[in-house]
Amino acid sequence: MQDNKGEHGINENEVNDSIENQEIPAEETTETQEAALDPLQKVELELTEMKDKYIRLYSEFENFRRRTSKEKMDLVKTAGEDVMIAVLPVLDDFERALKAIGTDESTKAIREGIELIYHKTLKTLQSKGLIKMEAVGKAFDSDLHEAITQIPVTDAKQKGKVVDEVEPGYFLGEKVIRFAKVVIGA
Repeated sequence: MQDNKGEHGINENEVNDSIENQEIPAEETTETQEAALDPLQKVELELTEMKDKYIRLYSEFENFRRRTSKEKMDLVKTAGEDVMIAVLPVLDDFERALKAIGTDESTKAIREGIELIYHKTLKTLQSKGLIKMEAVGKAFDSDLHEAITQIPVTDAKQKGKVVDEVEPGYFLGEKVIRFAKVVIGA
């Protein structure tokens, strides 16, 4: 075998093998490949890349549009939540006033006036999505009710159920905006 060592003692075959095995950066490879393509193939490749970018951009925009539309709908549904929460104590006061007035003939006109205002306010709030919870007689649910106290009951069927409602709970649509304060049978 012939020794191909140059004047500095380096084997030229080993140097050529190491150059051939050396990795060429990807940028140089694609530029070399593109140079080898004819102009029509370059345009077709560029068109394919542009179509892919367009489809991705269109898809991202559609997702953005759907997401913002959903967020707007959620915002509209609960936009009046703060106002509803602020008005709930007024409804409670109306209910307490109606209980306190009684059914005397002397307070009949006052009672009718308060009932009229109460029902009108309640109907207006209900038209905006306010729903009053029905709690008495139902099983205690910590997702809907806030237990104030427990009282002993004689009927075994009443154990673990709501026996009295101290303050009513309300939904706005499907969302609980105020938990019902209840008394549970023990």
